[in-house]
Amino acid sequence: MKAAIAKVVVDIALDREFDYRIPSHLTATIRIGSRVNVPFGSRTTQGYVVGLAESSPHPQLKEISDVVSKQPLLTDKILELTRWMGRYYCCPVELCVKCALPEVVRKSKISWKERQFVRPVKLTLDDLAKLAKRAPKQFHALEILRKTDGLFVVQLCEQAGIDSAAIKKLAKKGFVELTDKVEERDPFGGEVFLPTEPLPLMPDQQTSLTLCKAAVEKPEKPILIHGVTGSGKTEIYLQAIEHALHHGKDSIVLVPEISLTPQTVERFRARFPKQQITVLHSHLSEGERHDQWHKIRSGQSHIVIGARSAVFAPVPALGLIIVDEEHETSYKQDEAPRYNARDVAVVRGKLERAAVILGSATPAIESFYNAQRGRYILSSLPKRVDHRQMPVMRIVDMRQEVIRQKGLHVLSRRLRDAIEARLAKKEQVILFLNRRGYATHMFCPKCGYVADCPNCSVKLTYHRKAAQLACHLCGDIRPAPKVCPNPECRDPAIRYAGMGTEKVEAAIQAAFPKARAQRMDSDIMTRKSLYREIFRDFRVGKIDILVGTQMIAKGLHFPNVTLVGIIYADMALHLPDFRAGERTFQLLVQVAGRAGRGDVEGEVVVQSFTPFHPAIQHARQHDYLGFYDQEIEFRQQLHYPPATRLVCLTIRAKTEEKALFFSNALVRELRKHIAGNDLLSEATPAPLAKVQNNYRYQIIVRSPQIMRLTEVIAKVVTGTKLPNDVTLAVDVDPVSLL
Repeated sequence: MKAAIAKVVVDIALDREFDYRIPSHLTATIRIGSRVNVPFGSRTTQGYVVGLAESSPHPQLKEISDVVSKQPLLTDKILELTRWMGRYYCCPVELCVKCALPEVVRKSKISWKERQFVRPVKLTLDDLAKLAKRAPKQFHALEILRKTDGLFVVQLCEQAGIDSAAIKKLAKKGFVELTDKVEERDPFGGEVFLPTEPLPLMPDQQTSLTLCKAAVEKPEKPILIHGVTGSGKTEIYLQAIEHALHHGKDSIVLVPEISLTPQTVERFRARFPKQQITVLHSHLSEGERHDQWHKIRSGQSHIVIGARSAVFAPVPALGLIIVDEEHETSYKQDEAPRYNARDVAVVRGKLERAAVILGSATPAIESFYNAQRGRYILSSLPKRVDHRQMPVMRIVDMRQEVIRQKGLHVLSRRLRDAIEARLAKKEQVILFLNRRGYATHMFCPKCGYVADCPNCSVKLTYHRKAAQLACHLCGDIRPAPKVCPNPECRDPAIRYAGMGTEKVEAAIQAAFPKARAQRMDSDIMTRKSLYREIFRDFRVGKIDILVGTQMIAKGLHFPNVTLVGIIYADMALHLPDFRAGERTFQLLVQVAGRAGRGDVEGEVVVQSFTPFHPAIQHARQHDYLGFYDQEIEFRQQLHYPPATRLVCLTIRAKTEEKALFFSNALVRELRKHIAGNDLLSEATPAPLAKVQNNYRYQIIVRSPQIMRLTEVIAKVVTGTKLPNDVTLAVDVDPVSLL
């Protein structure tokens, strides 16, 4: 018996499935995953068929109006994944469905780009001789065309130096054939890559690859590859994907930063035919995203590379998911659904019987804990390829440096001397500071005035080049004053304290005027092609010193970089977050790993005001296991993840009184439902107590059983009615408590 009822989730976030009757003329068309128009109240809205049934308990049902897409946009497995996300992350399933489909696909605003295509036809030598004599330019164009299977008219005009009228004349004479053809908008279409062959593997790499191949053939548990920086994890990924292709299976490769995508794509396209590879990330144009997504769904592409959202790529025969730098916080989405792509990848792999490989030099404490408990298979790569040495890390005590230099300077003497020595040898340098701008705040030494953001509980950052004060939370921008803004002071001797990448760049230009320095942070990344351009210039030696934030901190391979300077290692160390030590350790090890990846031993200079902190000392020794043992003991004693599971609820309101009132009410309601072994905090102001004119209060809940806890929280949240000017955000497994 054919299904008569379709279960539909609509674009409005109601966290419910609605039953609709399938009209007889659409019975053969509607399938699970189809996008449909349905009457909803007094209007028509779009929705997605998430289930089919023969009957419904509701007697009066409306009919589906029509089907929007000929083919289903969502597979059964993706829909099952979105349902799991809705339960796990305490959010409406409609939001998860939206998350799984790019907006350009959902809205259908853009279609394929069709252009005129010209093909050669078989001609006699006599015809060609006559054309060469009468119309040499047309003959030249035809000679170019005959060496190909055809070109778009625009391409032929550009290569032959003629206009489209000349090509139309050729078509009229019957020398060429003109048709309309879809032109793929490929973000890397103009790039040419030199082919590479699989590299010989070291014994540890071979062991890891054997595990990965076995998982592709018979998936069981996720594999965690813990490999030091430069240990050849990418080569393992490449050969594992090749094995998956050999077995007719597709692969998804997740990278944490868009800045890593160009280099990753380059290495993959050098190994595999470009037709097999697609790219998905937020810097694509809408047309590029449309074409890449549909190319994946149609089965034309077999390898997908992208950032967080690529975990939902609609590959038809998924066999392998790789999560590179799996510890990275950028895999976590900061708006509902607040999913972590690493964890979603593990669940999708389980649902689709696909192998999952997680790789990192500094695995998340949770991932390594899962490996220690037997939930993941651990594979270690303790040495760099070709037995290259790990970089030597030197710690500079900036407390002593302030005394020696009689003040705080951007560069310590040791770092300045090290840069000078490396530049003299024509080697390259990376300087890292995870803060953009010139100075962290502006103050008046006479009256004590400090420039605060009017909308957030942070100081305004000074950007010298733009002569502006900016808030990096709400985007508030104002001209930098020339005198103290305090009307009772107006002193011209205002000062700027702290430092950002702009100040580091200025210090480098002053200390090394002949060096070619380039800054790389989100302030200057105004064009999507700038990532590729800067990395290309750095690789070929047009840049001597690269200054940047975390976008240059991991995954990049530049053999001529022999020195890395970490300007301020303590920046995130003392934040009010239990993961502060872990984040600092990971960042130091990852940045240090950019040095010494060629034949010359690398050196890392770390400037710190707390040089004896365990995170810094373990990073100095590249000692992940030592750091993990100490960190896991601290987490277990204080009942923090991964020893337990954690959910953070954040209430936002326009007034502090209202935020506190509703937070306390929520605590009282939660207390009625949580189990005896769960830990529920009181409502407290968030570390960033005010953001974008909203006051923020937090409630932390910890439990050994996460699904039971999220079920309770979802029930309480659903039953809690909040005013329109009060919002509640539920963050399951938060990566930051700020």
